[in-house]
Amino acid sequence: MNWLKKIPHTKRAASGLEWSLWRKLPLITLLGTLLPLLALGLVHLLADPQASTEQARWLQLADYVVGGVIIFHWSMVVTVGIGCVIVMVMKGPGYVADGYLVSHSDQPRQVMETDEEAANRRNPGTTARPDPVK
Repeated sequence: MNWLKKIPHTKRAASGLEWSLWRKLPLITLLGTLLPLLALGLVHLLADPQASTEQARWLQLADYVVGGVIIFHWSMVVTVGIGCVIVMVMKGPGYVADGYLVSHSDQPRQVMETDEEAANRRNPGTTARPDPVK
């Protein structure tokens, strides 16, 4: 199945911020992960090894906060990456899906379409079977 069937003679839009941002995402991910980890490492290095329970609790809280910051950062990077891909596809050449005929697109019909006409349009060359009577 060919999901992305190109429309002939369509032009691509000029690329913009999405490509430069797309190329920087690995660096943004790396820096956004390393900086909180380095800060946490510094906090652990400067902490007293014979810490009281209150200080140990504070260090554990710092661990959780940094973990949350990193996971939040990763989710934002993934969200921005998905947005970049969507913009790239939208700015690319035109694509067409399977056509869907609309009977009233240019001129409204005077009468409603019958079930048989609709079935013939969906499956050309076949005749519609009447609904079974129950």
